[in-house]
Amino acid sequence: MNRREFLKVTSAAAALSAAGPMVLKGLAATASSKAEVVVAKNGSPAELVRTVVDGLGGMGKFVSKGDVVVVKPNMGWDRRPEQAANTNPEVVAEVVRLCYQAGAKEVRVFDRTCNRARRCYLRSGIQKAAKAAGAKVTYCHENKFKDVTIPEGEMLRSWPFYEDALEADVFINVPIAKHHAMAGLTIGLKNIMGVIGGDRGKIHNHFPVKLADLNLVLKPQLTIVDAYRILVANGPQGGNLRDVRTPKIVLASVDRVAADAYAATLFGKKGTDLPYLVEAHRRGFGEIDLAKVAVKEVDLSSA
Repeated sequence: MNRREFLKVTSAAAALSAAGPMVLKGLAATASSKAEVVVAKNGSPAELVRTVVDGLGGMGKFVSKGDVVVVKPNMGWDRRPEQAANTNPEVVAEVVRLCYQAGAKEVRVFDRTCNRARRCYLRSGIQKAAKAAGAKVTYCHENKFKDVTIPEGEMLRSWPFYEDALEADVFINVPIAKHHAMAGLTIGLKNIMGVIGGDRGKIHNHFPVKLADLNLVLKPQLTIVDAYRILVANGPQGGNLRDVRTPKIVLASVDRVAADAYAATLFGKKGTDLPYLVEAHRRGFGEIDLAKVAVKEVDLSSA
């Protein structure tokens, strides 16, 4: 079931309540038992994106002709690319280009920002780069957040989600990997908070369980983690260039937990150091133990 069909199902609350458990379980289906993560380093952001996507079989494996695709970066902060608070604009642009090359009808890019949207979109460089690649870049409008019932939620039984994310044929999550004062790190699973409405502060109480509940609603077909630059302290907003490191890495996986678990290693952590990732693994969202993951690493400097 694609997200356009899902939205039709959610059009009536009563109907969703009756059909919801099957719908949400389908959307939260786990990746195969042998997860795969492709990691590329030491190239330009665009080269790294192409390498990891090709390593997973090419964008055509995820995007079909005529699809409406949502590419969801983190652009929540009024920060320049060099400050590593938002997804690298060159990474976003290349993902957009690959989607169109695979036959996408339209690629949409948006985020519910923390700072003023206009400044975030401009200063992040994402609006300009994504538009140049052909994306439809829009601000989030409050009237497009729709309540979604979460029958399998353990603490959240419903929450408003952005309509464009729900109805897309393909949802590609493109977070930056960075420090987060409350969560420890923010990578892919937490990037979903950029497509929810309501008071996001209420998610911070019992955060691991609530974040897992939200991730029942949207399962990206593909997660591409930008670690070209990473913010290692004072996240999520950052601001000081002394807190930025430049690993020149991009990684990708169909398994969102495995992607986050590998990204955690760039900060000297394991996936099990992040309570929300442990909770996601407990729920069956993906593999947290990298010893059980097929990791393919490509160093473009020696290619």
